[in-house]
Parts: sequence; structure tokens; C-alpha cells
Amino acid sequence: MRSLVPELSLMSYRNLEEMMLERGIEVDHSTINPWILKYTHEIEKKFRKYKRPTGSSWRMDETYIRVKGEWKYLYRVVDKQGETIDFLLTAKRDVKAAKRFLKKAI
Repeated sequence: MRSLVPELSLMSYRNLEEMMLERGIEVDHSTINPWILKYTHEIEKKFRKYKRPTGSSWRMDETYIRVKGEWKYLYRVVDKQGETIDFLLTAKRDVKAAKRFLKKAI
């Protein structure tokens, strides 16, 4: 399962505003960001309980990519079939964050 924050970033807050309006909920796009920041961690914890188990063979890699014109470090855990199990995107190359991510992946 991927982290929720990057998944939501693929969709703009204006898109979410329009989707909620279609469902009869009127909300401004500027109020959605604080909700995401507040509740993403809790939702991710609950989803991790139901995360499907991975095989015994997987690997972690690190690469440097451009995101919206800025260079970022991408750490990925990939299983034997090449499916991304989890990933971490950071602005700086951080050994502590990479070790925390590795422990979380294990």
C-alpha cells in the first residue's frame, strides 16, 4: 500500500472540491489541505492493519528525481514482481529517515 499523501497529491484540491460538490457537500479547496495534514497519519495507520503481506523477496532502492521542478530523493521498496510496496519522498538525503523507512517497510 502506498502512502496516502502522495496519492492525494496526484489530484488537486480543486478536483476534490468538485467531487464533494457533486455529492452535495460544499467545501472550499483551501480547507481540504488542513484536513489532509490532520487525518492522513490516522488513516494510514488504519490501512496498514489491512495491508496485504509481501513475499519474502523484496528490495529497497534510492534515486534522485525531479518533482514539480525540484530535485527530491525517492526511496522505494519493490517486491519480486516489480510492484511498489511503499515509498518515501524527501527533499534531502537523510540517513535517519531512510532507516526509519526501512524499519517501517520490514
